Amino acid sequence: MSSPEIASLSWGQMKVKGCSTTYKDCKVWPGGSRTWDWRETGTNHSPGVQPADLEEVIKKGVKTMVIGRGMSEALQVPPSTVDYLKKNGIDVLVLQTEKAVAEYNALAAQGVKVGGVFHSTC
Repeated sequence: MSSPEIASLSWGQMKVKGCSTTYKDCKVWPGGSRTWDWRETGTNHSPGVQPADLEEVIKKGVKTMVIGRGMSEALQVPPSTVDYLKKNGIDVLVLQTEKAVAEYNALAAQGVKVGGVFHSTC
């Protein structure tokens, strides 16, 4: 199963190919996507992305995780979250969201089992 292409990104809106939903923040993995609802894990811009935000995507068997920190990179990614991924044998890229989406799409096009979490505003 391949990772779906992110078809479009603009401030506060993301579209994933093959999905009719427009996301503000989203999680993607081989074979699917869904809204990334920060309230589920109590995530805020600081301290930022927690391992709990990534567990669902990791369980889909990804080899690489791309984290989009927002258009202005306001979303933090603590070293403990990066360490969590590395300890699970997962490569991790932490980038500004537009760059993160481009990198994610490039990896997906190469057939890499890539997943991601993307913040589409600040």
